[in-house]
Amino acid sequence: MQNRLESLLNRRQIDALLAARHDDVFSVLGMHEHSGGHGLIARALLPGASAVDVIANKDNKKVASLELIDEAGLFEGSLGRRRKPFSYRLRIRYGDDLVEREDPYRFSSLLKDDDLYLFGEGTQEKVYQWMGAHGRQVEGVDGTLFVVWAPGAERVSVVGEFNAWDGRRHCMRKHPASGIWEIFIPAVGEGLTYKYEIVASGGEVLPLKADPYAFAMQHPPETASKTVSAQSYVWQDEQWMSSRASSSNLYHGPVSIYEVHLGSWRRIPERSEGFLTYRELAAQLVPYAVDMGFTHIQLMPVSEYPFGGSWGYQPVGLYAPTSRFGSPDDFRFFVDSCHKQGIGVLLDWVPGHFPTDEHGIGRFDGSCLYEHEDVRKGFHPDWNTLIYDYGRGEVVSYLLSNAIYWLDQFHIDGLRVDAVASMLYLDYSREEGEWLPNVQGGRENLEAVELLQKVNSRVYLNNPGAMMVAEESTTWPGVSRAVDEGGLGFGFKWNMGWMNDTLRYMERDPIHRQHHHGEMTFGLVYGFSENFVLPLSHDEVVHGKGSLLNKMPGDDWQKFANLRAYLGFMWTHPGKKLLFMGGEFAQVREWNHDLSLDWQLLEDAGHQGVQNLVRDLNKLYRELPALHQLDCDSKGFEWVQADNQRQSILVYLRKGLADTPPVLVVVNLTPTSYPDYRLGVPRQGHYRECLNTDSEHYGGSNMGNVGRLQARAKPLGGQAFQLSLCVPPLATLIFEWQAG
Repeated sequence: MQNRLESLLNRRQIDALLAARHDDVFSVLGMHEHSGGHGLIARALLPGASAVDVIANKDNKKVASLELIDEAGLFEGSLGRRRKPFSYRLRIRYGDDLVEREDPYRFSSLLKDDDLYLFGEGTQEKVYQWMGAHGRQVEGVDGTLFVVWAPGAERVSVVGEFNAWDGRRHCMRKHPASGIWEIFIPAVGEGLTYKYEIVASGGEVLPLKADPYAFAMQHPPETASKTVSAQSYVWQDEQWMSSRASSSNLYHGPVSIYEVHLGSWRRIPERSEGFLTYRELAAQLVPYAVDMGFTHIQLMPVSEYPFGGSWGYQPVGLYAPTSRFGSPDDFRFFVDSCHKQGIGVLLDWVPGHFPTDEHGIGRFDGSCLYEHEDVRKGFHPDWNTLIYDYGRGEVVSYLLSNAIYWLDQFHIDGLRVDAVASMLYLDYSREEGEWLPNVQGGRENLEAVELLQKVNSRVYLNNPGAMMVAEESTTWPGVSRAVDEGGLGFGFKWNMGWMNDTLRYMERDPIHRQHHHGEMTFGLVYGFSENFVLPLSHDEVVHGKGSLLNKMPGDDWQKFANLRAYLGFMWTHPGKKLLFMGGEFAQVREWNHDLSLDWQLLEDAGHQGVQNLVRDLNKLYRELPALHQLDCDSKGFEWVQADNQRQSILVYLRKGLADTPPVLVVVNLTPTSYPDYRLGVPRQGHYRECLNTDSEHYGGSNMGNVGRLQARAKPLGGQAFQLSLCVPPLATLIFEWQAG
């Protein structure tokens, strides 16, 4: 079919439009000046349409009917006497149906040059405010602005349930200098699924890609992104956020973290997957954490992930709370509920690697865009995952903004950064010849170091009272030292050495422990070189390692007693605390992400006793400043008896600021009891027994010291005073010093 305007587009251009291969559809579709100076023309590609009219929005009058210049649905026509661009919509006939729609190709770019520049520079820390899919009202028209980075693509289209997943209908506008594509699509509201159809530079149509900046995604195994409404959640945690920002720093306060995998904390068997929703977790998990005395809940990754068995550590939707438990606003409700009940929320954050799923960001535009091209830097051999290119500005903006996003948009109180060691070392888990040195010839990943420093600096600057924690298992210096002092800038670091040494000790038969005494004391040699968190995390109760309870030697009574003594040792040892769910009531089997914790165990007195102990340890940890004020300062710890290998007994003082009363701790790690144990102490006065892990309330034999002990002015063991106390078997005793 011919008309007088067909000559304005040659056959190559028409074929490119129809095949969705045109490199600049905004220069062709929509309203344009007639190249021959004859006013305005309009073009629209509407597969399946039989007629199209142009309607002026100002007066709702028909301006022109467009003519079909190709049977595939390409329409074109002159707009009569009109000389100046105007606002219009299209009236379209599909068979017997007549619909009116705004033309997405009539809208100008909605992006700012400064944002595009900062994004490429690696300093755009709130790129989520415009990248991704955002509900917008433009010229009075409601719709969604889609923005994506794909510099190597020949063409990018938004496809979704709103356009029959047809890549011809919504080809995007490219900003060549930045490689960013955008399109505003009218009438696209919230809750609609979409992806990006990308044609690589060589002409290959790639598998459909989820939006790297999607704020919601389908429930796995489905993989599409979903539009969400503009953030309208009404927060009710003003008091918490204000208090967090103005309170003294966390180093001097009690921090006791309950690590949780949301999918297996508790399940409902009647449901297909059994998951509790975010809102149900707010009603059940939060009050439980409050009752147990924890200060924070740390969630294993909630960024959307396709494979449940990865526990979230292979995320695809870094900006989307997993849909397994509800919507983004449901997750906000969960955080809000935590804050209203005095609980902080930490998230596991995974900037070290990402999976190879074809709908993810790997080879996103046909090239290695987010990852390194060279597998010696871009592929992780341990996890068969891809590694971010930390030297690329756009990737830095992506990750930096993501860290800020969770604190900004979800009021998260901090991030535990996963697998930091794998980011810091270029030769991590690699043999000789499998890695590339840095520009200085070393093994340090200088670009990853710079990223971590930038993330930590910006988080702490913009979020007073927040908490950045590194899971870092090497001797890298200054992990929790400030950036301006040459450190990585984290607030805290997991003490993996303490965890490994002490668990190894506790697994030994008590008769052999005297030969390995240093495994319990060595942690204090370096215990203040970083601001440490003592972690008994999920990693210690999976992959055949068994539960905490089953690591303990002996018969059932001794297993429980060992665990109680160990928990008492942990809660009185310098460092903040972290315990994985189930550990607080002595889960018997090792953790299985597909099953609920075994809550029925609490019908047994032994398990109930461990739960009572953890609750009381948390309470005491909060109430006695000496147990938390100087967790990260050598002034807060003093050995009283460090070398009693023969009896496997440890005695130490915990001290706080100024005139805080010290706390005396006695740990007996054999089944032998001592009814009259003589102990030299540095202070005269009373010592009140605050907690005894051998109490019958915790399932113990109930040996101990009733009330207060009086120190006598009689030298012993280099100390000026001495106590006579009853030391139960396999137990930790906690005494508060009192003058008098």
